[in-house]
Amino acid sequence: MRKIIAAINMTLDGVFDHTAGIPDEEIHQHYTELLKEGDAILYGRITYQLMQYWQTLVKNPSGEKSMDDFAMAIDKIPKIVFSHSLKNTDWDSAKLSNQTIEEEVLELKQQSGGAILVGSRSLIIQLMKLNLIDEYQFCVYPVIAGTGLPLFENINERTILKLIKTKTFSGGAVILYYELKKE
Repeated sequence: MRKIIAAINMTLDGVFDHTAGIPDEEIHQHYTELLKEGDAILYGRITYQLMQYWQTLVKNPSGEKSMDDFAMAIDKIPKIVFSHSLKNTDWDSAKLSNQTIEEEVLELKQQSGGAILVGSRSLIIQLMKLNLIDEYQFCVYPVIAGTGLPLFENINERTILKLIKTKTFSGGAVILYYELKKE
């Protein structure tokens, strides 16, 4: 069975915001490797449209190796987008899902292959409520946002996670790796 990995950025005060962090060369390299290990990434519309930024670097590289490598990796990985308003993806490696998130993930888990990554806050919340996430990877930036969307909103059941490892970056960010604690 394939593993579902929720990988997301957050601030010290628990705010989810892909733009609040301070991604440096190390972090771009880390996420490039994660994308290369995955077989697909799931996005909601908002995060998907934010990630379309990287298409410009594929066409016009920045000259910063880690960013250009990340752009190539995100361009290559198949993307499945969940949206009620998008009519097309405008990205060759992306497709709109015609199933619910639950149906899509249950189908993907049954196939052979590498991990399925989830990079959108809304999808993580939905999959968490369905108990379909195998591993959480929270990249916590040394930033206090002060305002923004909390990562875990409208979660009504207690969830206990087990820390399985950490990874610290020289810029102060830390990735916390968790799995569900088996009771």
